Amino acid sequence: MPLDQEQIDEKEMSFLDHLEELRWHVIRSLLAIMVFTIVAFSYGKWIFDHIIFAPGRPDFPTFRWLCKLGQLLGSPDALCIDEIPFELQSRFMTGQFTMHITASVVIGLIVSFPYIAWEMWRFVKPGLYKTERKYSRGAVAAVSVLFLSGVLFGYYVMAPMMISFLATYEISEMVTNEFDITSVVGTIVTVVFGTGILFQLPVVIYFLTKMGIITPQFLRKSRKHAVIIILILGAIVTPSADPLSQALISIPLYLLYELSILISSRVVRKREKEEQEEQLNEQAAK
Repeated sequence: MPLDQEQIDEKEMSFLDHLEELRWHVIRSLLAIMVFTIVAFSYGKWIFDHIIFAPGRPDFPTFRWLCKLGQLLGSPDALCIDEIPFELQSRFMTGQFTMHITASVVIGLIVSFPYIAWEMWRFVKPGLYKTERKYSRGAVAAVSVLFLSGVLFGYYVMAPMMISFLATYEISEMVTNEFDITSVVGTIVTVVFGTGILFQLPVVIYFLTKMGIITPQFLRKSRKHAVIIILILGAIVTPSADPLSQALISIPLYLLYELSILISSRVVRKREKEEQEEQLNEQAAK
């Protein structure tokens, strides 16, 4: 009699079988990254002009929204940005080519991230019990949504605010801002991708709570330490280390930390409820 899919998933596999299975998941993930990287590289000029360099222009959506907000508040000129004074230069012979490849790879990684998460889930899923699969349902969607939310936040909030602040900051009128392309692109890529990774905090807390490593009580007691860690992470993600960028990333990260406490509390309550039901069933069976 043929085995059904559930039995196939649950049968024991050797260590080499697991390595072989992992190898194919990794290969498919790398192929997805490669495909999107090639596509991004092919449209490099359009991507640089309309996506990567867009946060450095006054007509970027974020600056238009700020201008409209200023008009609603009765101060039309307070939040409007008419000019972002800086020039881009490439001081290295391979600078533009290197940034073209780097940006293409990062875009390929960002676009294929949901598929990579799904491949990793397919690798982990057979090793989980039925109850663990049930409670982990929607994990891929949660990881993908949080990652894309972080990417959008980094791109539409952090990147333009950071560029505007640093490009207009001056210690003397004698100094002209001429930024190297490797610095600008590297900073934008680090901020956007790093924010997407940091937004995975609730998912990490969920699984750590499920494994019994972290409790909501521990998270509540560690708020002060969490704030320090968040500030450190904010400094790592924002290479410019300006106060505005660190504040912009630290505030949503702290809100995600508070959300993680709620998620952890829900996991613990659900586990305690299940344990009580099991005890009642055992007593009834006796």
